[in-house]
Amino acid sequence: MTITSTTPPATDLGFLLHKHPDRIHERELPFGLARVCFPEAGEERCTAALVVDIDPVQLVRGRKGGGGPKRAAQPSLAQYVNDRPYVASSFLAVALGRAFGTALTGRSKDRPDLAAEALPFEVRLPVLPARGGESIVRRVLEPLGYELDITPIPLDPVFPAWGDSRYLDVRLKAEVRLQTLLEHLFVLLPVFDDDKHYWVGAAEVDKLLRRGGDWLADHPERELITSRYLRHDRRLTNDALARLVTADDSAADPDAEAEAGDAEEAAVEQPVRLNDQRIAAVVEALRASGARRIVDVGCGQGTLVRALLGESWVERVAGVDVAWRALEVAARRLKLRDLPPRQRERVDLFQGALTYRDKRLRDYDAAAAVEVVEHIDPGRLEAFERVLFGEAKPATVVVTTPNVEYNARFEGLPAGKLRHRDHRFEWTRAEFARWSNGVAGRHGYQVVISPIGPVDDTLGAPTQMAVFRAGAAGTGAA
Repeated sequence: MTITSTTPPATDLGFLLHKHPDRIHERELPFGLARVCFPEAGEERCTAALVVDIDPVQLVRGRKGGGGPKRAAQPSLAQYVNDRPYVASSFLAVALGRAFGTALTGRSKDRPDLAAEALPFEVRLPVLPARGGESIVRRVLEPLGYELDITPIPLDPVFPAWGDSRYLDVRLKAEVRLQTLLEHLFVLLPVFDDDKHYWVGAAEVDKLLRRGGDWLADHPERELITSRYLRHDRRLTNDALARLVTADDSAADPDAEAEAGDAEEAAVEQPVRLNDQRIAAVVEALRASGARRIVDVGCGQGTLVRALLGESWVERVAGVDVAWRALEVAARRLKLRDLPPRQRERVDLFQGALTYRDKRLRDYDAAAAVEVVEHIDPGRLEAFERVLFGEAKPATVVVTTPNVEYNARFEGLPAGKLRHRDHRFEWTRAEFARWSNGVAGRHGYQVVISPIGPVDDTLGAPTQMAVFRAGAAGTGAA
């Protein structure tokens, strides 16, 4: 495996990996030897190579059963003659953890600022075993923001009619923290291979949560990743998934918590029938944009999707949400099973995380994020912006969010309390305008901000809406 940095001075990669580019670094492992060397080390480009020399005989002599329970049942010849010395498997993941252990913690004694910064990296895995082929690699890596170049390796180039093998030559690029990159590789190498060379027990659940807790919980393929990482052990997989969704140490059901928060927010806003006004304003903005295919990101229980299905000018509408329960409720409310076939073809519901790249979002003229951004941690707003405005790039985006200044007008809402228990923040009008104008400028949109609901001369309206339209960057207000 090679990791390449192109950020001058590129040789800082050595500081990040805690490896001097002028030396060859060796590490003895139970199954062989891991070497780190730098085939190129210049100001503009620096590459570190992790080479794992596996001793098949040592695999058998060093472990009972020849490298794990799965291999114990194989004929003895297969324990000596296999692909493990030549492919990026769980052996490489273990070597990565040993060779780059300090980098995996996110620390760099000499370049702490770089260790905390997202940088452009290129990784090459020349022989990656992938059960499920190119599709599984893309399904797992693209939502994490990676740009992929995948070349299948033929069974035998002399006999092309034999077709391709299960091995891939994979190149991936991303602008990411080095720690995050290494964590992704550490977890996902055995996932692609769908095998591990060692026994998997409860300690592997802790390891998975330690390396994947910050990104796995919101990944659209989290069940597949978890199951494969834990070698399809149902008990361990269920334990890991349960701990992922309760990573905040809360014993409460997170979906139930969200529903309770929704009810509290609705009760606060009900006197002005704010939700009805909000949906009507968003539908009108989408109608005025000329959009025909619309995706509601963070659709919740499908209120906007249902309203759009009632509009004859809408050709197709999709709802995407990270919570399966919300999608199930939306499906029931929309009565999807009972819809006529022609009407059913107009609507789609699918699970997805709004902070990971998703190619499915590119198929729409417009996107709506109704009361969504305030549920995203401030540190992940940049990822949300990149996914929606930088990757999906719909011609129109409609975003609504509470105006925190207006909260003083709501009876029963204590001073300083936000409207929903899951809100990470609520913006003032100036803060929302600053964020909206910044997004528009960075991604080539025009934006118009307007109020929704009764307008107070001093505090503004309870909800604020930004309508982004692709074109020369600019701002405005209604």
